[in-house]
Amino acid sequence: MQEIPEHRIRAVSSPRTITVYQAYAPHIGLPTARDGRFPDAWKRERMTWIKPSFLWMMYRSGWGAKRDQETVLALEISRDGFDWALRNACLSHCRADVHHSPEEWRRLLNSRPARVQWDPERDLYLRALPHRSLQLGLGGEAAERFADEWIVAVNDVTALAHEVRAHLRAGESEDAAALLPEERPYPAGDDLLAGLVPQKQLPAVPC
Repeated sequence: MQEIPEHRIRAVSSPRTITVYQAYAPHIGLPTARDGRFPDAWKRERMTWIKPSFLWMMYRSGWGAKRDQETVLALEISRDGFDWALRNACLSHCRADVHHSPEEWRRLLNSRPARVQWDPERDLYLRALPHRSLQLGLGGEAAERFADEWIVAVNDVTALAHEVRAHLRAGESEDAAALLPEERPYPAGDDLLAGLVPQKQLPAVPC
């Protein structure tokens, strides 16, 4: 069996779009799904995190059961926008195997509108896997572009989350797995992820 790279973006994507997930309280999530855009109550000044992994979103939101995460959204956004965010991102934490110094990392953090975190991917039972899942934080210009330019379509997938969980609770793991979105490696080359992937061969220690 081919080894899965520790850091790789996996997502549902097309030649033009990539699907990412977020979870909101109903007063934000429901009008977003209805109108295909965020309502005025959505706070543009906050950093917003998008997640290409459906199962990581299920882990984060408790299958859409956690407070203020009861509405799970699948947002199709433009690949051009997603790639722009990666090119204008930095790691959310200082890493000695990526940054020359804490000062360099702070300069990047203060000048770039997007953040990258790599968290353990999850299996069907939301157990941590050895490889990582991308979380992409958007603030400032990135959040504005996300809200106003990148969104192509919004789908409420809360019912899907509940259906998958119901199958798992009934011991029907094959039926649950059959419902999962088919996420494949996203074509992000070394140039797109430059400075965003910790170097496995070097000590994984903070700055």
